[in-house]
Amino acid sequence: MKTPVSWIRDYVDLPAGLGTEELAAKLTMLGLKLEGIERAADGITGPLVVGRVLTKQPEPQKNGKTINWCTVDVGDANGTGEPQGIVCGADNFEPGDLVVVVLPGGVLPGDFAISARKTYGHVSAGMICSSRELGIGEDHDGIIVLPADAGEPGASAFGVLGLDEEVIEFEINPDRAYGLSLRGVARDAALGFAAAYHDPADRSVPAANDAGYPVIVDDPDGCPLFVARQVTGFDPAAPTPEWMARRIRLAGMRPISLAVDVTNYVMLELGRPIHGYDADKLTGPLRIRRARTGERLTTLDGTERELSPEDLVVTDDSGIIGLGGVMGGETTEMSETTTSVLVEAAHWDAVSMFRTGRRHKITSEAGKRNERGVDPEITEAAADRVVELLTTYGGGQAGPGVTVVGRPPEQPTITLAADLAARVTGMEIPPDRAVAALRAVGCEVTVDGDRLTAVPPAWRPDLTDPFDLVEEVARVEGYDNVPSVLPPAPPGRGLTRSQALRRRIGRTLAGAGYVEVVSFPFVGVPDLDALGLPEDDERRRVLRLANPLSAEEPAMTTTLLPGLLKAVGRNAGRGHGDVALFETATVTLPREAAGPAPIFGVDRRPDEGELADLDKALPEQPLHLALVVAGEREPAGWWGPGRAAGWSDAIGAVRDVAQALGLELIVRSGNRAPWHPGRCAELLVGGVVVGHAGELHPKVCRAFGVPARTAAAEVHLDRLLEHAVDVVPGPVFSSFPLAKEDVALVVDDGVPAADVEAALREGAGELLESIRLFDVYTGEQVAPGRKSLAFALRFRAPDRTLTDEETAAAREAAVALAAERTGAVQRS
Repeated sequence: MKTPVSWIRDYVDLPAGLGTEELAAKLTMLGLKLEGIERAADGITGPLVVGRVLTKQPEPQKNGKTINWCTVDVGDANGTGEPQGIVCGADNFEPGDLVVVVLPGGVLPGDFAISARKTYGHVSAGMICSSRELGIGEDHDGIIVLPADAGEPGASAFGVLGLDEEVIEFEINPDRAYGLSLRGVARDAALGFAAAYHDPADRSVPAANDAGYPVIVDDPDGCPLFVARQVTGFDPAAPTPEWMARRIRLAGMRPISLAVDVTNYVMLELGRPIHGYDADKLTGPLRIRRARTGERLTTLDGTERELSPEDLVVTDDSGIIGLGGVMGGETTEMSETTTSVLVEAAHWDAVSMFRTGRRHKITSEAGKRNERGVDPEITEAAADRVVELLTTYGGGQAGPGVTVVGRPPEQPTITLAADLAARVTGMEIPPDRAVAALRAVGCEVTVDGDRLTAVPPAWRPDLTDPFDLVEEVARVEGYDNVPSVLPPAPPGRGLTRSQALRRRIGRTLAGAGYVEVVSFPFVGVPDLDALGLPEDDERRRVLRLANPLSAEEPAMTTTLLPGLLKAVGRNAGRGHGDVALFETATVTLPREAAGPAPIFGVDRRPDEGELADLDKALPEQPLHLALVVAGEREPAGWWGPGRAAGWSDAIGAVRDVAQALGLELIVRSGNRAPWHPGRCAELLVGGVVVGHAGELHPKVCRAFGVPARTAAAEVHLDRLLEHAVDVVPGPVFSSFPLAKEDVALVVDDGVPAADVEAALREGAGELLESIRLFDVYTGEQVAPGRKSLAFALRFRAPDRTLTDEETAAAREAAVALAAERTGAVQRS
């Protein structure tokens, strides 16, 4: 919100010598965060003066253009008192007009230096300026023509144009909607400096009567108050007064026409959005209701929109003419022929406004205020102010009718302990000072012993809780007075078991070359489609958000893979296709809740029963680990060719994690989207499936724009952590020699290699140091439907050298158990 300092001073008696920086600092301490201080004359130096055009001689040029050779009286500003000769390409002025002249030696925005130079056969000593050349507007078709009383020739034009203005820009938090108006900023300025405040909304307004324009409100919850006034005989060609246009420009908006500028001016002044209709284009009474399915509206920006049954709309007998509180429609738009204006000032439900704006992707100054909450009690005053300005500067008359439908919503009553502000802030705030602070911000306060009852002002819809009032007391007392006390650090707690194990996982994967990323936990149906999930897949059952950040991703994710794959796709799209990423985060699995989540106060810790009630209302949120590896896993170089990443890398990474947690990971063939059938592994710990890994389906790779044959894994990390070993014992080394045995077993194609390996491991007994599958063979030397699995068995004893007989016995025992469990036959 840009606030000209002179405009603030219209409503509050600030100290005469108060500097802009000091004012901005005080308002920042009161909650209006400073963004910057602008000076309208930034970029303009040197002589900028008022000039009177004495002569204007048109001179056609060979290129078809006509320039004007002018003499301009600039008083003594040029040092001689003689008229200044200036060439001007504009034609919207006549001899006798007052204009703005920058003389040689001046500099305009963009570091444009002005000098006397020969052009079009004349020496032009200066420039007659347009709005764009001065950086105060977009009009470049004509120069600025000043009012007749703007000043004598040679006088400085800085004050005339408002270039001596200083503007403070604030970042307004959503809970301080009152700061989106000069009325609200000035009120805080008066509060900060204990100065007299003159409320621009404090005005007498005519009473409602039956002669007003007919209005019917079918949805009083969405529109509790609607005010309509009419101005007839309005002159659409009447210009916006310069003072008003200047203030609108300084506030960051663009002057358009008097009718539009007046509504914008009042919105900036009071914070109440106003909409104007061309009354001659209206047919029948106005009706406020919810849209019906299939209805459409073309808004003022020329966009045809399909409406939702949740949208509030304004209609007449011709149909929908506006999206209530957000944007009007084209059919009743005011234009250069409008002579009768119907002024709408309505109070709209803030939640409805926010959802409608987000749904239709409409961002407007009016919507920004309506969705944050506007003072409903100034609705009639705002309409009356618009009527006053339209009739004063646009002619015409105010119609006798005043329409008022509904009433402002009542403010809540809040009860709190008189010493609550002192207890929460740590400051010494006696109850009487807390009462004074609340009354200073507009609350009506009554005292009953050690309890206070406060009714917030209508312009503060954000004050709904005792602790909201504590914050108000704190900002009046001064945030800089809150004592800085470091809380005592509890000794000896350290990391929790879960935190320590998660760090162990992160170090393991980082050591294997993976980079940790953090993705947004949101997902849309297109993401699940891109993963190739079947319609009945449990991961398609998502928790939808009531107010999503993006309509394309309206739900909480049930899998970490979409976020990771999008990250890989972004890297690949920027030429970096060799990536290995991982993420540990929770996913959200909906479940039948016992009811809405309870809301507890912040004055104490909820007890165990309350926490249990809270848990019942929450979805299940298990911790997952996902990783993706793509491109070259080992780069090529002078040492030889590289190696492309594959399914074994994804499985190997999960094996490394399991080993770091002291767990044995069992790998067997699986089938689950988004992995390629036949290249997907099911991962088990203790006989329980904890996840899947393997090569992604080609369609999935194309959908996310990742390299072909990208591999991925996702595991249920909570299940791993549940069985993890807190302290993994170090390896035991033996100085005795290793005994090597290889065995090849023939089994049916459907027998998982992991089952054969498990049987061999168990049968070999404690002398087995390691086992590794090093070959899988199918071909002429084995029967159809069979395969040969070759394992390398390594035996060692910790206290002796094994004999051939011991090694052979262990080997035979392993083969026998594998034959018993899997039907394996030793290959000769």
